[in-house]
Amino acid sequence: MKATEPYPIPEFFNYLAAEKGLAQNTLLAYRQDLFRYAKFIEAKKIKGWDKVTRAHILQFLSQEQKNGLDSTSIARRLVSVKLFHRFMVHERLLQEDITSVLESPKLWKKLPHFLTRLEIDSIFKLPLSKDPAGIRDRAIVECLYGAGLRVSEIVNLTLDRVDLENAFIRSLGKGDKERIVPIGKKAIGACKEYLGRVRAKMKAKTDHFFIGKNGRGLTRQYIWQMIKKVAKQAGIQKDITPHTFRHSYATHLLEGGADLRMVQELLGHSDISTTQIYTHVSRDRLKSVHAKFHPRG
Repeated sequence: MKATEPYPIPEFFNYLAAEKGLAQNTLLAYRQDLFRYAKFIEAKKIKGWDKVTRAHILQFLSQEQKNGLDSTSIARRLVSVKLFHRFMVHERLLQEDITSVLESPKLWKKLPHFLTRLEIDSIFKLPLSKDPAGIRDRAIVECLYGAGLRVSEIVNLTLDRVDLENAFIRSLGKGDKERIVPIGKKAIGACKEYLGRVRAKMKAKTDHFFIGKNGRGLTRQYIWQMIKKVAKQAGIQKDITPHTFRHSYATHLLEGGADLRMVQELLGHSDISTTQIYTHVSRDRLKSVHAKFHPRG
């Protein structure tokens, strides 16, 4: 595989859009970064991404600096490269993430976007669609918010990992780490309706829990587009993605008094510092409530 061959770069950007929910301008910036990185690798006559070394990446950044790129842009170049290599490891295209030891700024410092409880309610108050796709999609949304699953965990979920009788899902997260996630009554009800009224009547060609009319598993892109449609129907103006439901899940748990360590376990975060960003979200929310309703706010 040539380093500049399109695959897996398009898949990488689909991943960023569907799972990370990055803004269009951010995606365009990352695309420019990777284009320059790929051109550099091609100029070095490196035959594949598995032949790239840390030295090559440092040479690339040094060249960008010599070309007059400012420090902020160089830092973003490195972020783009690190994300790309991490994605290739995640997709098993590479065995090792050679960028893991390279220092870079914290990714996505901005507080995560989330839906308020009222906005969540507006989605679940939408008229229930009785067509097969609508019943399935309702179950997907219930699992995104009710279990805090990543979109990749939804599309890779298999029948044997869902135990509706005991109310839990065995989910495979990043790095194939398994975690047990409890699911609530609403999600259980939606999933049972989907299994009985939709999936049981389809000619499944896979053991994926959620399948399309072709009998195969769904894509990240389908769920991303479905979420956009649902948000529009609910009158939500925010630019939301499947990951917005995961952010909302964590935020609402903490606002409700859940322990930070427990939320870390539910989300499958290996480092609690990743979970702590939601305490800032909750704190800001509490401040706004105090300012609005307290007589001396």
